[in-house]
Amino acid sequence: MRFEYFNNAVDLAKKLMCFYVKEGYRVCDCTVGNGNDTVLLAKLVGESGKVYGFDIQSVALNITREKLYNENLENRVILIEDGHENIDKHVNENINFAIYNLGYLPGGNKKIKTNVNTTLISLEKSLSLLKSNGLLLVTCYTGHEGGIEEKEGVMNFLRSLRQNEYHVIEFNFLNQKNYPPTLYGVEKL
Repeated sequence: MRFEYFNNAVDLAKKLMCFYVKEGYRVCDCTVGNGNDTVLLAKLVGESGKVYGFDIQSVALNITREKLYNENLENRVILIEDGHENIDKHVNENINFAIYNLGYLPGGNKKIKTNVNTTLISLEKSLSLLKSNGLLLVTCYTGHEGGIEEKEGVMNFLRSLRQNEYHVIEFNFLNQKNYPPTLYGVEKL
């Protein structure tokens, strides 16, 4: 039997999430999509925690709502049908953790996707909500139209963060084909 530590960016993000997020935490899933991260976060924060989940597509929120209901986790999650760039209009407390999976809804309309302008606004606002020692993860996908520009925008924004305020890491899969996603991690000091 073999265990892969670095299988892919999504798997690595989940491992970091499981390691970092604790019961009672306040967290944000800024791109709910099919709800897998939202459900995992709801389990990790426990009954005393809270998850805010953002998506602009009602279909994504409905899929997620059903998954949460089936796991009896819906009371830990606030689902918000709005763009993640409006996070400050819906979250009125500091958060311990935020996660982004950029791009389009898997299995959905590929023309409805995140974009560099709203993503950068959201990242800036999320970082301002993040508590000291809080963690933010961003997975960038580049195999779709606008994906490369969004990744470059995210990378340049994160690169500009002051090192005495944030630690920023980048996980790239250098030997994988077909536009492997890149995972960025930001720790607020």
